[in-house]
Amino acid sequence: MSNSALGLAALLAGASLLHADDWPQWLGPKRDGVWREAGIVEKFPAGGPKFRWRVPVNPGFSGPAVAGGRVFVTDRKLAQGAKVNEEDPFDLSVVAGSERVLCLDEATGQPLWQHEYTAPYGMSYNSGPRATPVVSGDRVFTLGAEGHLLCLDAKSGKMVWARQFKKDFGVKTPLWGFAAHPLLDGDKLICLVGGNGTAAVAFHKETGKELWRALSAKEPGYAPPTIIEHGGRRQLIIWHADSLNALDPETGKPLWSVPSKIRQAVSIAMPRQLGDLLYVTSFYNGSLMVKLDAQGPGAQVLWATQKISEKDTRHLNALMTTPFLEAGHIYGVCNHGQFRCLEAATGKRVWEDRTIVTKGEELECANAFIVKNGDRFFLCAENGDLIIATLSPTGPKEISRTKLLAPTLSYQGRDVVWSHPAFANGHIFARNDKELVCVDLRK
Repeated sequence: MSNSALGLAALLAGASLLHADDWPQWLGPKRDGVWREAGIVEKFPAGGPKFRWRVPVNPGFSGPAVAGGRVFVTDRKLAQGAKVNEEDPFDLSVVAGSERVLCLDEATGQPLWQHEYTAPYGMSYNSGPRATPVVSGDRVFTLGAEGHLLCLDAKSGKMVWARQFKKDFGVKTPLWGFAAHPLLDGDKLICLVGGNGTAAVAFHKETGKELWRALSAKEPGYAPPTIIEHGGRRQLIIWHADSLNALDPETGKPLWSVPSKIRQAVSIAMPRQLGDLLYVTSFYNGSLMVKLDAQGPGAQVLWATQKISEKDTRHLNALMTTPFLEAGHIYGVCNHGQFRCLEAATGKRVWEDRTIVTKGEELECANAFIVKNGDRFFLCAENGDLIIATLSPTGPKEISRTKLLAPTLSYQGRDVVWSHPAFANGHIFARNDKELVCVDLRK
């Protein structure tokens, strides 16, 4: 091979290793929980990966978004003298405070701007906002826990437009706040609102003008809207506490609906598609798998958990963990920390592991975030550990583990981290209730 050919090969190899992606929304660029960058560490070094920066933040459940050299996150500040009743998370007394959108420089963590607004909280687990920001071009969209939907200029933080769900649509704050991560589809920002005829609402991304409204739901639930493609068309999937639905994303027109009454409205994990299958899972009701019609929009129940139970679980009863589906199998965390693999077509359990997520303990509402990179997965456990593992029908295999964050939220006598991280440009960006960190995961 000539010197010029060798040089070209080296450049191409370097380019593949240096390929980098932003993480502009919930679950990444394609909203699928896949981190497509190459050149990522295979195993953590003995001393752990390098922390690039740490920045103090206020409490919140919302994950960061990374785009255009900037990091966006939302948090909450209590009003002076206000207190959160940590002993009773179901105390719905109104607590004064404000929500904040914070923008940081991706390289340094230096704050660039912040936008703060008054937001009294009257909900369970009232420490902060839930939804990950959505970034597109020069706009960032955020949803607060009390229904404040904002469009801000990503460079300056200047308000472009705002909506308030409770005022604009006459709905109440859900028990655990407005939490469904907004979906940006073309010129439409699609949100779960709730109420009569407004369970799902599409807003114009540039003006905030309502484009369409659809469905009725006494409880909207918390599951992020998602777009699938099947039967020759794009379908917008809305899973609220009464049913699993598909809409025409352009008009909001209903395409099909499958009844799915969810106990305590905990429809939280995002629906996941695998070919002609569509899957949802909840803490009490368990699993529901529908088969999508081949010739056009439609769906039929393929299999479902019949017994509503918190502990006697047959399939997968996930609370917050959005499962990962591939190669005919489902991988997810059941409601007490059991990491499980199921056959997608039948629901049959293939394996269960009790060591990776909770280290053998049975912990109520245990959670881990699952993100694929190459042929392995990064698992962000609720105890603040970052785990590299392989997942297959033959079983899980832990490769490496490091401490990423200190768990800071108190739940059932243990401290947890319940905020989804972002994987962008060779780094992980993760937060607890005290700090946001940027950690280098490049080889």
